[in-house]
Amino acid sequence: MRMNVSAEPDPAGLRPLSARSVVLSLLLGVHPPELPVKDLVRLVEPFGVGGSTLRAALSRMVSAGDLRRADAVYRLSDRLLARQRRQDDAVHPRTRAWDGDWEMVVITATGRGPAERADLRARLTALRMAELREGVWLRPANLDRPLPAALRRVALTYTARPDDPPGELADRLWPLAGWAATARSLLDHASAAGHPADRLTAYAAAVRHLLTDPVLPSALLPPDWPGEALRTAYAGYRRELSTALGASEQR
Repeated sequence: MRMNVSAEPDPAGLRPLSARSVVLSLLLGVHPPELPVKDLVRLVEPFGVGGSTLRAALSRMVSAGDLRRADAVYRLSDRLLARQRRQDDAVHPRTRAWDGDWEMVVITATGRGPAERADLRARLTALRMAELREGVWLRPANLDRPLPAALRRVALTYTARPDDPPGELADRLWPLAGWAATARSLLDHASAAGHPADRLTAYAAAVRHLLTDPVLPSALLPPDWPGEALRTAYAGYRRELSTALGASEQR
């Protein structure tokens, strides 16, 4: 089974902007992830979000647990702070030299309900692993991160060296050609976008796509892999947002 197959209706993963998505994109892109409402009012205006629409969206987001409010300053909730950490790691993945080893996770827990199984699949996918067959997950051991200790309650973990050629195995596990095609399409969209709303739409899709980059060793990637180019482009856009925020704070 291949992971990382996009469920987006648009081939490039582009979604129409909403006031909520504009606010989240801004907060997810700044450190610390908090902004006074007066700055948000100015920052969202180029994206076609008016003050009354913004305030209504902020109220709904606080009620939904997306944001916290204190003294007219809005901050990401703990749940979304975890998303920001994943997003930051997608832009700057921590890797190490690959010596040919693979991480393997074999699910041993039984009697789990559908929600528990779906949650475990999501957690393993977030670890950039892919499912070879039901309950057996793999990836090259080139990420500089330990597997969560909580996995030991439901799975056994191994270091393995498959007998099959590693490039062929990687191609079975991830839709590399499709991922690359979407990444190139996003780079084209971002390069052609002139209006702030169009740029935000393109880069919001770009960072979602980066979350599904398997971050494989270069030896297992097709030629001209666009992952680094997409990360560089998105990092540049985040710097643009930071500059805009700085200009807003000086007003």
